[in-house]
Amino acid sequence: MRDEEAFVEFAEAARGRLRRTAYLMCGDWEQASDHVQEGLIRVYVAWPRLKRAGREYAYARKAVVSSFLDHARRRSSTEVPTEPDHDVASGQDLAESVALRAALMAALTALPLRQRACVVLRYFDDLSVADTAAVLGCSEGNVKSQTSRALASLRSTFDGAPIDGLTVEGATSW
Repeated sequence: MRDEEAFVEFAEAARGRLRRTAYLMCGDWEQASDHVQEGLIRVYVAWPRLKRAGREYAYARKAVVSSFLDHARRRSSTEVPTEPDHDVASGQDLAESVALRAALMAALTALPLRQRACVVLRYFDDLSVADTAAVLGCSEGNVKSQTSRALASLRSTFDGAPIDGLTVEGATSW
């Protein structure tokens, strides 16, 4: 039996965290919303058989990560990337913290998909190696090596850069 009210309550409570996780993986808020929506659809389908002992969020996070990885594997012949329109005002504050966050997002985007997923799950979602391996469906050793390679790449990207103000925790736009 499906408990619609419980699912709606869960989805509303989890949507923000799931969207931040998806954003850190894909770098686009609208696409992150799409991944969250796809993940919540998967949770809705599984809702009657989910064990609710606090693990429904873990299932939802895994569904969002799977949606991101599935989307990244797809090839689309209908979508054509375009250059951003620099004539349109962005309305964003170009303060140093925004530039540093943009640098971090660019560095994350440059990582291969699995490495990016490992970094986001380990350091932004604060999952253990075992939990990250479970979400990604791989071994713990694979998570460790992917994370190590990703961190080495990020260190080389920011080596010598003044990143004292680099913060992502508690930012209002996150």
